Amino acid sequence: MRHLITFRLEGKKEPGHRKILMSDVVVTRKRSLFHGRKWNIVDVITVIWVVFVHFLVIFAPFTFTWGAFWTAFLCYALCGMLGLTLSYHRNLAHHSLKLPKWLEYTFAYFGVQAAQRDPIFWVSIHRTHHQYVDSDKDPHSPTYGFWFSHIGWLFDSGYIVEKYKERKNVEDLKCQAFYRFIRTTYAYHVLAFTVLVYALGGFSYLVWVVGVRITVSYHLTFLVNSACHIWGTQVWNTGDLSKNNIWVAMFTFGEGWHNNHHAFEYLARFGLKWWEVDLCWWFILFLEAVGLATNIKLPTTAHKLKRSFASSNKLK
Repeated sequence: MRHLITFRLEGKKEPGHRKILMSDVVVTRKRSLFHGRKWNIVDVITVIWVVFVHFLVIFAPFTFTWGAFWTAFLCYALCGMLGLTLSYHRNLAHHSLKLPKWLEYTFAYFGVQAAQRDPIFWVSIHRTHHQYVDSDKDPHSPTYGFWFSHIGWLFDSGYIVEKYKERKNVEDLKCQAFYRFIRTTYAYHVLAFTVLVYALGGFSYLVWVVGVRITVSYHLTFLVNSACHIWGTQVWNTGDLSKNNIWVAMFTFGEGWHNNHHAFEYLARFGLKWWEVDLCWWFILFLEAVGLATNIKLPTTAHKLKRSFASSNKLK
Protein backbone atom coordinates (compact mmCIF):
# COMPACT_ATOMS: atom_id res chain seq x y z
CA MET A 1 0.00 0.00 0.00
CA ARG A 2 1.04 3.57 -0.57
CA HIS A 3 2.18 5.62 2.40
CA LEU A 4 -0.97 7.73 2.50
CA ILE A 5 -3.15 4.61 2.88
CA THR A 6 -0.95 3.28 5.69
CA PHE A 7 -1.12 6.68 7.35
CA ARG A 8 -4.91 6.67 7.16
CA LEU A 9 -5.32 3.20 8.63
CA GLU A 10 -2.96 3.84 11.51
CA GLY A 11 -5.02 6.87 12.46
CA LYS A 12 -2.05 9.19 12.93
CA LYS A 13 -2.64 12.86 12.38
CA GLU A 14 -0.11 15.53 11.50
CA PRO A 15 -0.61 19.23 12.19
CA GLY A 16 -2.95 20.73 9.60
CA HIS A 17 -4.36 17.37 8.57
CA ARG A 18 -8.06 16.71 9.03
CA LYS A 19 -10.49 13.89 8.51
CA ILE A 20 -13.37 14.19 6.09
CA LEU A 21 -16.69 14.02 7.94
CA MET A 22 -17.98 10.52 8.75
CA SER A 23 -15.04 8.82 7.06
CA ASP A 24 -11.55 7.54 7.74
CA VAL A 25 -10.05 9.57 4.89
CA VAL A 26 -7.50 12.19 5.92
CA VAL A 27 -6.87 15.35 3.88
CA THR A 28 -3.07 15.38 3.72
CA ARG A 29 -2.54 17.87 0.90
CA LYS A 30 -3.60 21.43 0.23
CA ARG A 31 -4.73 23.03 -3.01
CA SER A 32 -6.68 26.27 -3.07
CA LEU A 33 -9.82 26.12 -5.19
CA PHE A 34 -9.91 29.82 -6.08
CA HIS A 35 -7.22 31.91 -4.37
CA GLY A 36 -3.45 31.87 -4.63
CA ARG A 37 -3.33 30.10 -8.00
CA LYS A 38 -3.05 31.08 -11.64
CA TRP A 39 -6.18 31.29 -13.79
CA ASN A 40 -6.12 30.87 -17.56
CA ILE A 41 -8.78 31.18 -20.27
CA VAL A 42 -9.71 27.48 -20.07
CA ASP A 43 -10.41 27.81 -16.34
CA VAL A 44 -12.53 30.93 -16.87
CA ILE A 45 -14.58 29.33 -19.66
CA THR A 46 -15.10 26.22 -17.53
CA VAL A 47 -16.38 28.27 -14.60
CA ILE A 48 -18.70 30.30 -16.85
CA TRP A 49 -20.19 27.14 -18.36
CA VAL A 50 -20.66 25.35 -15.04
CA VAL A 51 -22.23 28.46 -13.47
CA PHE A 52 -24.50 28.81 -16.52
CA VAL A 53 -25.97 25.29 -16.32
CA HIS A 54 -26.41 25.59 -12.55
CA PHE A 55 -28.09 28.98 -13.01
CA LEU A 56 -30.63 27.44 -15.39
CA VAL A 57 -31.67 25.00 -12.65
CA ILE A 58 -33.14 27.94 -10.68
CA PHE A 59 -35.88 28.18 -13.29
CA ALA A 60 -36.73 24.46 -13.24
CA PRO A 61 -39.82 24.70 -10.97
CA PHE A 62 -41.28 27.50 -13.09
CA THR A 63 -40.69 25.91 -16.50
CA PHE A 64 -41.67 22.30 -15.82
CA THR A 65 -43.51 20.42 -18.54
CA TRP A 66 -43.70 16.67 -18.97
CA GLY A 67 -42.29 17.01 -22.46
CA ALA A 68 -39.21 18.85 -21.21
CA PHE A 69 -38.81 16.45 -18.28
CA TRP A 70 -38.92 13.26 -20.35
CA THR A 71 -36.68 14.72 -23.04
CA ALA A 72 -34.15 15.60 -20.34
CA PHE A 73 -34.45 12.10 -18.88
CA LEU A 74 -33.91 10.49 -22.29
CA CYS A 75 -30.86 12.67 -22.94
CA TYR A 76 -29.52 11.80 -19.48
CA ALA A 77 -29.83 8.09 -20.23
CA LEU A 78 -28.25 8.41 -23.68
CA CYS A 79 -25.43 10.72 -22.64
CA GLY A 80 -24.91 9.32 -19.14
CA MET A 81 -25.20 5.57 -19.59
CA LEU A 82 -24.33 5.09 -23.27
CA GLY A 83 -22.05 8.11 -23.58
CA LEU A 84 -20.07 8.30 -20.35
CA THR A 85 -20.45 4.95 -18.64
CA LEU A 86 -20.45 2.56 -21.58
CA SER A 87 -18.43 4.52 -24.13
CA TYR A 88 -15.99 6.86 -22.39
CA HIS A 89 -15.40 4.64 -19.37
CA ARG A 90 -15.82 0.96 -20.12
CA ASN A 91 -15.15 0.93 -23.85
CA LEU A 92 -12.60 3.69 -24.52
CA ALA A 93 -10.75 4.04 -21.21
CA HIS A 94 -10.49 0.35 -20.32
CA HIS A 95 -11.28 -1.59 -23.52
CA SER A 96 -13.69 -3.72 -21.52
CA LEU A 97 -15.62 -4.62 -24.66
CA LYS A 98 -15.49 -4.12 -28.40
CA LEU A 99 -18.16 -2.41 -30.50
CA PRO A 100 -18.48 -1.90 -34.26
CA LYS A 101 -16.82 1.41 -35.14
CA TRP A 102 -20.09 3.05 -36.20
CA LEU A 103 -21.62 2.22 -32.82
CA GLU A 104 -18.45 3.12 -30.89
CA TYR A 105 -18.42 6.57 -32.47
CA THR A 106 -22.16 7.05 -31.96
CA PHE A 107 -21.94 6.28 -28.25
CA ALA A 108 -18.82 8.45 -27.92
CA TYR A 109 -20.73 11.35 -29.47
CA PHE A 110 -23.45 10.89 -26.85
CA GLY A 111 -20.62 11.25 -24.33
CA VAL A 112 -19.60 14.55 -25.92
CA GLN A 113 -23.10 15.87 -25.21
CA ALA A 114 -22.65 15.07 -21.50
CA ALA A 115 -20.41 18.17 -21.60
CA GLN A 116 -17.55 16.57 -19.68
CA ARG A 117 -14.89 17.27 -22.31
CA ASP A 118 -13.88 15.29 -25.37
CA PRO A 119 -13.03 11.56 -25.31
CA ILE A 120 -9.26 12.08 -25.55
CA PHE A 121 -9.19 14.42 -22.55
CA TRP A 122 -11.66 12.37 -20.47
CA VAL A 123 -9.93 9.04 -21.11
CA SER A 124 -6.49 10.49 -20.44
CA ILE A 125 -7.61 11.90 -17.09
CA HIS A 126 -9.24 8.63 -16.11
CA ARG A 127 -6.29 6.44 -17.06
CA THR A 128 -4.02 8.76 -15.10
CA HIS A 129 -6.35 8.45 -12.10
CA HIS A 130 -5.96 4.67 -12.17
CA GLN A 131 -2.21 4.84 -12.70
CA TYR A 132 -1.64 7.19 -9.76
CA VAL A 133 -4.79 6.58 -7.70
CA ASP A 134 -4.85 8.57 -4.44
CA SER A 135 -1.22 9.58 -4.84
CA ASP A 136 0.13 13.08 -5.40
CA LYS A 137 -0.36 12.69 -9.18
CA ASP A 138 -4.01 11.63 -8.99
CA PRO A 139 -6.07 14.32 -10.79
CA HIS A 140 -8.92 14.20 -8.26
CA SER A 141 -8.01 12.43 -5.02
CA PRO A 142 -9.95 13.35 -1.85
CA THR A 143 -6.61 13.62 -0.07
CA TYR A 144 -6.84 17.21 -1.38
CA GLY A 145 -10.31 17.52 0.19
CA PHE A 146 -13.84 16.57 -0.82
CA TRP A 147 -14.65 19.65 -2.90
CA PHE A 148 -11.39 19.54 -4.82
CA SER A 149 -11.94 15.88 -5.75
CA HIS A 150 -15.59 16.52 -6.52
CA ILE A 151 -15.41 19.57 -8.79
CA GLY A 152 -12.56 21.94 -7.87
CA TRP A 153 -9.96 20.17 -10.00
CA LEU A 154 -12.00 20.95 -13.13
CA PHE A 155 -11.34 24.67 -12.68
CA ASP A 156 -7.59 24.24 -12.31
CA SER A 157 -6.13 23.22 -15.67
CA GLY A 158 -2.73 24.36 -14.38
CA TYR A 159 -2.92 21.59 -11.79
CA ILE A 160 -3.60 19.04 -14.52
CA VAL A 161 -0.68 20.27 -16.62
CA GLU A 162 1.50 20.36 -13.53
CA LYS A 163 0.79 16.70 -12.76
CA TYR A 164 1.26 15.35 -16.28
CA LYS A 165 2.36 17.69 -19.01
CA GLU A 166 2.31 15.25 -21.91
CA ARG A 167 -0.78 13.05 -22.13
CA LYS A 168 0.77 10.07 -23.91
CA ASN A 169 -1.63 7.50 -22.47
CA VAL A 170 -4.29 7.95 -25.18
CA GLU A 171 -2.36 7.17 -28.36
CA ASP A 172 -5.03 4.62 -29.29
CA LEU A 173 -7.56 7.48 -29.57
CA LYS A 174 -5.21 10.09 -30.99
CA CYS A 175 -4.52 7.89 -34.01
CA GLN A 176 -8.20 7.99 -35.01
CA ALA A 177 -9.38 10.95 -37.07
CA PHE A 178 -12.83 10.97 -35.43
CA TYR A 179 -11.46 11.56 -31.91
CA ARG A 180 -8.95 14.15 -33.14
CA PHE A 181 -11.78 16.02 -34.86
CA ILE A 182 -13.95 15.95 -31.74
CA ARG A 183 -11.03 17.19 -29.63
CA THR A 184 -10.50 20.28 -31.82
CA THR A 185 -14.22 21.06 -32.26
CA TYR A 186 -15.62 19.87 -28.91
CA ALA A 187 -17.06 23.18 -27.69
CA TYR A 188 -18.92 23.77 -30.96
CA HIS A 189 -20.80 20.47 -30.61
CA VAL A 190 -21.99 21.27 -27.11
CA LEU A 191 -22.95 24.84 -28.02
CA ALA A 192 -24.71 23.71 -31.20
CA PHE A 193 -26.80 21.23 -29.23
CA THR A 194 -27.67 23.94 -26.69
CA VAL A 195 -28.82 26.29 -29.45
CA LEU A 196 -30.80 23.48 -31.12
CA VAL A 197 -32.61 22.64 -27.89
CA TYR A 198 -33.61 26.27 -27.40
CA ALA A 199 -34.65 26.67 -31.03
CA LEU A 200 -36.88 23.59 -30.99
CA GLY A 201 -38.23 23.66 -27.44
CA GLY A 202 -37.81 27.17 -26.12
CA PHE A 203 -36.68 28.23 -22.67
CA SER A 204 -38.44 25.36 -20.86
CA TYR A 205 -36.45 22.75 -22.78
CA LEU A 206 -33.25 24.74 -22.40
CA VAL A 207 -33.70 24.71 -18.62
CA TRP A 208 -34.46 21.00 -18.36
CA VAL A 209 -32.50 19.38 -21.19
CA VAL A 210 -29.40 21.53 -20.79
CA GLY A 211 -29.50 22.98 -17.27
CA VAL A 212 -31.09 20.28 -15.12
CA ARG A 213 -29.83 17.32 -17.12
CA ILE A 214 -26.20 18.44 -17.27
CA THR A 215 -26.09 19.67 -13.67
CA VAL A 216 -27.47 16.38 -12.35
CA SER A 217 -25.12 14.44 -14.60
CA TYR A 218 -22.15 16.48 -13.39
CA HIS A 219 -22.70 15.88 -9.72
CA LEU A 220 -23.59 12.22 -10.03
CA THR A 221 -20.45 11.60 -12.10
CA PHE A 222 -18.33 13.67 -9.74
CA LEU A 223 -19.60 11.65 -6.76
CA VAL A 224 -17.79 8.66 -8.25
CA ASN A 225 -14.55 10.64 -8.03
CA SER A 226 -15.22 12.05 -4.56
CA ALA A 227 -17.76 10.07 -2.51
CA CYS A 228 -16.65 6.69 -3.88
CA HIS A 229 -13.17 7.36 -2.52
CA ILE A 230 -14.52 8.46 0.87
CA TRP A 231 -17.72 6.69 1.94
CA GLY A 232 -18.74 3.08 1.41
CA THR A 233 -17.22 -0.37 1.75
CA GLN A 234 -14.06 -1.99 0.50
CA VAL A 235 -14.69 -5.53 -0.68
CA TRP A 236 -11.37 -5.96 -2.47
CA ASN A 237 -7.81 -5.18 -1.43
CA THR A 238 -6.93 -2.49 -3.96
CA GLY A 239 -4.41 -0.53 -1.87
CA ASP A 240 -6.29 2.72 -2.43
CA LEU A 241 -9.31 4.60 -1.08
CA SER A 242 -11.88 3.29 -3.59
CA LYS A 243 -15.24 2.26 -2.11
CA ASN A 244 -18.42 0.56 -3.23
CA ASN A 245 -21.25 3.02 -2.63
CA ILE A 246 -24.74 1.66 -3.27
CA TRP A 247 -26.38 5.10 -3.34
CA VAL A 248 -24.05 6.38 -6.03
CA ALA A 249 -24.40 3.13 -7.97
CA MET A 250 -28.19 3.41 -8.07
CA PHE A 251 -28.07 6.73 -9.92
CA THR A 252 -24.98 6.27 -12.12
CA PHE A 253 -25.89 3.10 -14.03
CA GLY A 254 -23.57 0.99 -11.85
CA GLU A 255 -20.55 3.30 -11.58
CA GLY A 256 -20.81 3.41 -7.79
CA TRP A 257 -19.40 -0.12 -7.46
CA HIS A 258 -16.09 1.66 -7.52
CA ASN A 259 -14.01 -0.65 -5.36
CA ASN A 260 -15.02 -3.49 -7.68
CA HIS A 261 -13.87 -1.38 -10.60
CA HIS A 262 -10.51 -0.51 -9.07
CA ALA A 263 -9.92 -4.17 -8.24
CA PHE A 264 -10.59 -5.20 -11.84
CA GLU A 265 -10.09 -2.16 -14.06
CA TYR A 266 -10.67 -4.04 -17.31
CA LEU A 267 -14.13 -5.32 -16.33
CA ALA A 268 -17.20 -4.62 -18.42
CA ARG A 269 -19.27 -5.49 -15.36
CA PHE A 270 -19.00 -3.35 -12.21
CA GLY A 271 -21.76 -4.91 -10.10
CA LEU A 272 -20.31 -8.34 -9.39
CA LYS A 273 -23.01 -9.59 -6.99
CA TRP A 274 -26.54 -10.36 -8.14
CA TRP A 275 -27.89 -7.54 -5.98
CA GLU A 276 -25.32 -4.96 -7.16
CA VAL A 277 -27.49 -3.16 -9.70
CA ASP A 278 -25.50 -2.31 -12.83
CA LEU A 279 -27.79 -1.02 -15.56
CA CYS A 280 -24.93 -0.45 -17.98
CA TRP A 281 -23.88 -4.11 -17.67
CA TRP A 282 -27.41 -5.24 -18.44
CA PHE A 283 -27.38 -3.10 -21.58
CA ILE A 284 -24.01 -4.61 -22.57
CA LEU A 285 -25.60 -8.06 -22.25
CA PHE A 286 -28.33 -6.88 -24.64
CA LEU A 287 -25.72 -5.65 -27.12
CA GLU A 288 -23.96 -9.00 -26.87
CA ALA A 289 -27.23 -10.86 -27.46
CA VAL A 290 -27.85 -8.96 -30.71
CA GLY A 291 -24.24 -9.35 -31.84
CA LEU A 292 -23.08 -5.77 -31.32
CA ALA A 293 -20.75 -6.28 -28.33
CA THR A 294 -17.83 -8.71 -28.37
CA ASN A 295 -14.63 -9.38 -26.41
CA ILE A 296 -16.46 -8.64 -23.15
CA LYS A 297 -14.01 -8.91 -20.28
CA LEU A 298 -14.84 -10.49 -16.93
CA PRO A 299 -12.63 -11.35 -13.92
CA THR A 300 -11.02 -14.76 -13.60
CA THR A 301 -11.17 -16.80 -10.39
CA ALA A 302 -7.41 -16.34 -9.99
CA HIS A 303 -7.70 -12.57 -10.23
CA LYS A 304 -10.51 -12.51 -7.69
CA LEU A 305 -8.42 -14.58 -5.31
CA LYS A 306 -5.45 -12.26 -5.75
CA ARG A 307 -7.55 -9.22 -4.88
CA SER A 308 -9.36 -10.74 -1.91
CA PHE A 309 -8.50 -9.57 1.62
CA ALA A 310 -8.32 -13.19 2.75
CA SER A 311 -5.57 -13.93 0.25
CA SER A 312 -3.67 -10.78 1.22
CA ASN A 313 -3.79 -11.71 4.94
CA LYS A 314 -2.34 -15.14 4.21
CA LEU A 315 0.64 -13.53 2.48
CA LYS A 316 1.48 -11.41 5.54
